[in-house]
Amino acid sequence: MKIYGFEKLEVWHDAKNLAVLVYQITDSLPNTEKFGLINQIRRAIISVSSNIAEGSSRSTKKDQAHFYTMAYSSMIEVLSQLLISYELGYVSKPKLVEVRQEIEKVTNKLNALRNSLNL
Repeated sequence: MKIYGFEKLEVWHDAKNLAVLVYQITDSLPNTEKFGLINQIRRAIISVSSNIAEGSSRSTKKDQAHFYTMAYSSMIEVLSQLLISYELGYVSKPKLVEVRQEIEKVTNKLNALRNSLNL
């Protein structure tokens, strides 16, 4: 079976694992948020690993950088939405700290990946 380039990226694996964690967190949000915060957070977290994968397949460094920037932006969107969820009492402080540390790890790797393109 062929292994695609994105599957070799540590940042993609981290983003994928973070998506699983975020899905678990959003499972605990109230059903009244099903079409609000839950939907928004899940769409944003899935777009992180998706944009990394898509960016890795682009033929120019400029295109790759664009998708890595989009992944970074989606990661920040997730953080913002989780902070709001915390303020609303939907997410515990320990869970917020845990997910925030993982977000920082992914965003740092995304920055390094983008910087490695030497644009």
